[in-house]
Amino acid sequence: MKYFNHLSTTLLAGMLGIMSMNAAEGIEINHLGTNNTLVRVSDDARYLLLPVEESVDDATVNVLLNGRPETTIYVRLARNKVDYYVPFDISRYKDSEVVLNIVTAQGRSSVREAKDDACWKTIKLSDDFDTSNVEKFRPAFHHTPLYGWMNDPNGMFYKDGTWHLYYQYNPYGSKWQNMTWGHSSSRDLVNWEHHPNAIEPDGLGAVFSGSCIVDKANTAGFGKDEVIALYTSAGMSQMQSLAHSSDNGANFNVYPGNPIITLESEARDPNMFWNEETKEWNLLLAHALDHEMLVFTSPDLKTWTLQSAFGKGIGAQDGVWECPDLLQLPVNGTDEKKWALICNLNPGGPFGGSATQYFVGDFDGKTFTVDTPESGVVPTKWMDYGKDHYATVSWSNAPDDRKVVIGWMSNWQYAAEVPTRQFRSANTLPRDVSLFKGNDGEYYMSVLPSPEVDALRDKKVTAIKSKGISKKGLSVSLPKANDGICEIDFRLNSPKGQPVTVTLSNAAGEHVDMVFNPSDHTFSFDRTQSGLSDFSQDFPAKVKAPTLRESTSQSIRMFIDRSSIEVFDGEGNFALTNLVFPTSPYSTMTFSTGAGKATLNSLEIYTITPSTNN
Repeated sequence: MKYFNHLSTTLLAGMLGIMSMNAAEGIEINHLGTNNTLVRVSDDARYLLLPVEESVDDATVNVLLNGRPETTIYVRLARNKVDYYVPFDISRYKDSEVVLNIVTAQGRSSVREAKDDACWKTIKLSDDFDTSNVEKFRPAFHHTPLYGWMNDPNGMFYKDGTWHLYYQYNPYGSKWQNMTWGHSSSRDLVNWEHHPNAIEPDGLGAVFSGSCIVDKANTAGFGKDEVIALYTSAGMSQMQSLAHSSDNGANFNVYPGNPIITLESEARDPNMFWNEETKEWNLLLAHALDHEMLVFTSPDLKTWTLQSAFGKGIGAQDGVWECPDLLQLPVNGTDEKKWALICNLNPGGPFGGSATQYFVGDFDGKTFTVDTPESGVVPTKWMDYGKDHYATVSWSNAPDDRKVVIGWMSNWQYAAEVPTRQFRSANTLPRDVSLFKGNDGEYYMSVLPSPEVDALRDKKVTAIKSKGISKKGLSVSLPKANDGICEIDFRLNSPKGQPVTVTLSNAAGEHVDMVFNPSDHTFSFDRTQSGLSDFSQDFPAKVKAPTLRESTSQSIRMFIDRSSIEVFDGEGNFALTNLVFPTSPYSTMTFSTGAGKATLNSLEIYTITPSTNN
């Protein structure tokens, strides 16, 4: 009889699946095969906490409500150990029966082996999810997601005193997947408030980058001052979709007529704006694999007409073209205005990986015409010469006709491998852009920290005027407060053209070396010994920016956060944005020359008050 009962139980388990005996209360787990498991939730908790192991492949999690498909997400469910948890909000399904039909990667020899995966013993229910920072390298004054993966900023607009920032977001892990529009807002471009996700994947695919505008004249017919979003729906193909919001971008209604733009080839990242001169809407769309930007026009934001294409054979062509923007910018010191077309590409940056190039020219509402020198070769111009500046686009409807941009502070070469896990990636500081004319007669983009950034300053802890610099070196202590975050402003003069080295270092011997070389008119940044770097062979790097002036003087404004350094030319001629991961904060700043003498005309160091990012 014992044998009969055992045999019956075995047969029953084979017919109905093997039920996990270690499931948390309120969770029933049935293993149906070596890579298929059903998870049934019978509890009113707010979250189902999913255990993640980053080194394994994604599991496909099909969510069923009352037996019908609701959504599909992809999660690296823990097989050997739990790196961290991500929350799946089940409170919105309170009155439904929730079942997760999960397909994991193959590789198990039997169902009994499959049920030993760590995720089945550690999955749990909870009414809260702790987003308190547990990361050593989480920035203190840059925008980051509370948890999960972030890449491109997109859909940014200003309305009623608030700056809205949307971003490419994975709520279910700290690597790229499940592309969703995350949402944060700020009254001052410095302190950020996080909001629920704005636009989520649907039957047309994941939600890739796009843009938002305020439809002041109700051209789309959804209502005056409706916020309109265009974005790329990315499933088997890429197509452009529309959504609209009547509550200032908190919630979006997906347009039932989607998609509104389809092409026979890959195209993404629609960026739209109202053209006051032609009285119609313009849209740029990245024809990614063709290395060009497509220009469309529309009277109503729904029906778009292709007018022209720009870019084939011009500028950097090595990688795909993405995330366009087209801005009419003032030329500093003049009454002139020119158009600048921003083009992000990956790979193909000046020092490897992803970067942001731009073109200056004219735009008649249908065609962008780039300025071409007498040589006939359009020079490649970079908005930032660091390794970690990508997907840079502007806020629409900014006050006083300001052109304010923000970028993704990382590089596709190693973005998924940097030494953080609770979150991955931050945004750059916001920057105001304009144009200036160089000594060579070319127009260049001026990039400066937005004025709102000044509010980060706490106390001026160092003030030096007119100190000599020699081979011996001039050293200054850096603030210790808040892990050494600070702003450093200085002006150098090397009248005989001697290179001046500026070194940031810590007690562990880790250091960053920056060199102003007036002889070849460059400013360089070397992070090869900056701290942790073994997570990627592409991370140790030396980068160099042209100063775009013939001068022995150089002013710099620098911002040091826990895992980044942003360097700005004092007049906006160049910027260098680089991640760094020192094992302890940089504590000393040293100015030196290899030979000869130079002068530190001024040095000011400010402590920084951490911003709100909650």
